[in-house]
Amino acid sequence: MQTDWIWGLAGGLIIGSAAALYLLVNGRIMGASGILGGLVDGTARTVAAERLSFIAGLVAVPVVAAPFLGHDATHLTSNLAVLLISGLLVGVGTRLANGCTSGHGVCGIARFSFRGMVATVFYLLGGGIVVLVFRHLLGLI
Repeated sequence: MQTDWIWGLAGGLIIGSAAALYLLVNGRIMGASGILGGLVDGTARTVAAERLSFIAGLVAVPVVAAPFLGHDATHLTSNLAVLLISGLLVGVGTRLANGCTSGHGVCGIARFSFRGMVATVFYLLGGGIVVLVFRHLLGLI
């Protein structure tokens, strides 16, 4: 019996609940790229502790949960240059789009934000095109 959808549902419920809680407690949208970006560019000095604890939670929770839940093998490339360049491009893209999947996709769509919906469509299309080109045409990933 195929049960992978349950993990997706559980993850979606957790992310949605975290976004709602963040909005209720802080009065701000939970966009991971904006939270990290404010730390990097220095505009979030007054709320740096809150943002650092959020980022620490993003890193720590999977590390703590993995021994209990196990993990499947990934198909991540072992090419370090591809990983570094792709990470940098994702960072640049989220700054250009004024948000990321958590800000636009989770919070924006949930609030019926037209900008969030348009951004989500474009980054999903962009991701699909990148996979098509770099995996299927160039064989890099």
